[in-house]
Amino acid sequence: MAGDAPVLEIHDLVKVYRMGEVEVHALKGVNLTVERGEFVAIMGPSGSGKSTLMNIVGCLDRPTSGTYHLDGIDVSRLDRDHRAEIRNDKIGFVFQSFNLLARTRATENVELPLLYSNLGLSTLERARRARQALAQVGLAGREDHYPSQLSGGQQQRVAIARALVTNPAILLADEPTGNLDSRTSEEIIGIFQGLNDAGKTVILITHEPDIAAHAKRVVYVRDGVVWRDERIVQMKAKPGQAVGGAELAAAFPFTVAPAEEPVREEVPR
Repeated sequence: MAGDAPVLEIHDLVKVYRMGEVEVHALKGVNLTVERGEFVAIMGPSGSGKSTLMNIVGCLDRPTSGTYHLDGIDVSRLDRDHRAEIRNDKIGFVFQSFNLLARTRATENVELPLLYSNLGLSTLERARRARQALAQVGLAGREDHYPSQLSGGQQQRVAIARALVTNPAILLADEPTGNLDSRTSEEIIGIFQGLNDAGKTVILITHEPDIAAHAKRVVYVRDGVVWRDERIVQMKAKPGQAVGGAELAAAFPFTVAPAEEPVREEVPR
């Protein structure tokens, strides 16, 4: 792939669910491009189409019409098996609920995507990559701990390491701080910022403006379309402190600026 090509390109994406005789138009022609190395937050209220868009971006579903290219591959018409291959190779998922295997050590949890990959790695190489990924998220020395021996924040770090271990084209994080307190959320967001600063493309799904403020661009989905899409002044995470506070100056729904007073801006209704 050309290094300067967008990592994600979506054109005229439509998703219609049929429930008996009723059609639900979840997406109504979404267009979205994400360049390599971006940190994008996707926001939207319940019923906006945000979750449907995430499922398609994550190759968990496919659109009714329109196109979706991920790392140069048109995945919009792939069948389930091929989508699973692309999903494992190109996307690193981080979920709200961590999704760790309770009776499996941290290294073994991180190794799981490698077991399902086509890389043909040896046991030693899988373990090496898993330990390297855990070190990236600050868990060196905790490799042999079970999830029950780790705090919520540490479990989410294991989940991030698991997402990183295949060196995916994008990290797709769905409400990754939803089960964490405010101070731990700041630590986790700081990890995503560090990974993005190192060149990793991050797409963050959130309904919280103070979390979205840590991205560099915010896409707001409403009624099945992209309502607003803008670059923002990124708020840098401060591990050990609560999210937001006096430094967060946000106008509805998410515009962020470094000024002391909130920015006021007319929003089309």
